[in-house]
Amino acid sequence: MSEAAKTIEFKIEGMDCAHCVKTIETAVGGLPGVEEIKVSLADNNAIVKLIPGQVSEGAIIEAIEDAGFDVPR
Repeated sequence: MSEAAKTIEFKIEGMDCAHCVKTIETAVGGLPGVEEIKVSLADNNAIVKLIPGQVSEGAIIEAIEDAGFDVPR
């Protein structure tokens, strides 16, 4: 039986356009274990639905930062 999905919010700094949103959605959405991602330019955040054990919060943060954005901790 697979683990239940978990939803986590990540604050993101450095987004200023729709292209930024798409870049993050593509980077994080491509990770194994990520079921869904919704990025909000207005709220400067990403809501990620993931399967614990398949992807870590650290991997998601790393994908966002590798795409050129900051995740304040």
